[in-house]
Amino acid sequence: MGVRKRERAEAIKEAKKTQYFAKLNNCPTSPRKMRLMADLIRGEKVEKALNILKFSAKESSRRLEKLLLSAMANWQAKNEEGSIEEADLFVKEIRVDGGTMLKRLRPAPQGRAHRIRKRSNHVTMILAANDNTQS
Repeated sequence: MGVRKRERAEAIKEAKKTQYFAKLNNCPTSPRKMRLMADLIRGEKVEKALNILKFSAKESSRRLEKLLLSAMANWQAKNEEGSIEEADLFVKEIRVDGGTMLKRLRPAPQGRAHRIRKRSNHVTMILAANDNTQS
């Protein structure tokens, strides 16, 4: 059992060498609104994803654009001799998870109160390089 676990950990470590990620925690946008933009760039090449985000009018696109640039910078830090254009990077995975919720009370008629939930989210973006070595 210990050998299998070690082999699996080594396989995961090898896979992480070709993946580059960036995280955005506690972003004050609802996860539902952020997922709309995340779905547009999932699986796209980095250049196309940047264009989609740059020319979108939504506020969440600005935050995702910065996150994508951060993931590209992380790739550049690990591969100082390579260029991003030749690497053929694409958005392998993008996850939008719910974050903490700020709960507020808004006065309502007849002495009641309605709860307002101000949502936030966590975004994880993983970039990967296309392997052109496949025959």
